[in-house]
Amino acid sequence: MEFDATATARRALWIGGGQWAGKSTVAVNLALRHGLTAYLYDRHDARGHDDRRIADQVRRGESPASPDPDAVWVRTDPTRMAAETLAGFARRFAWVLDDLSALVPGRRLVAEGWGLRPELVAPVVESVRQMVVLVPTAEFRAHQLTRLPRASNALAGVSDPERANRNRWKRDELVAVDAVAQAEELGVRVVEVDGSLDGEQLTDLVAEHFAAYL
Repeated sequence: MEFDATATARRALWIGGGQWAGKSTVAVNLALRHGLTAYLYDRHDARGHDDRRIADQVRRGESPASPDPDAVWVRTDPTRMAAETLAGFARRFAWVLDDLSALVPGRRLVAEGWGLRPELVAPVVESVRQMVVLVPTAEFRAHQLTRLPRASNALAGVSDPERANRNRWKRDELVAVDAVAQAEELGVRVVEVDGSLDGEQLTDLVAEHFAAYL
């Protein structure tokens, strides 16, 4: 049988959306409940994708060094940061597809991450019902920023941590707003997360949406 490098991605279930909306929790819960393989975008992006980023820079004749933290987080503004983040998602999505091409699960795979954008996923899957976008309300995002250490900790190596974090949080909000707009245009379901459901209940809701594929 001829190997199909796109088969896993085409059949996968996808969870995109905003930061701090419970995407990883839901994906792991679905994997454990239904015997799926879970692909956690942030884990791959922080390790294997960073290696690819460095190699890509070297191929283009650029320095392999990471950019100056102040230039990235302090001497900038959230609108510019959001635009740069969105522009980078397409290149990194190609790396996601490459990751998934190496996985041949017996059942469907569930992939989650804020870089899994509706406009990138929709052309790959068999149906847009294979995707859901989770976005936190403003109130729930504020709650998460006070509750989760990884959301509220100051960024390392910057001269003005308070401004850096404000820029980051506003950038994340803008990226989430764009995800909703793209999802609505493509007919991808959007779930607003306001904290009224715990992790198990939110998983129930997403599982109901994916019921035909589980």
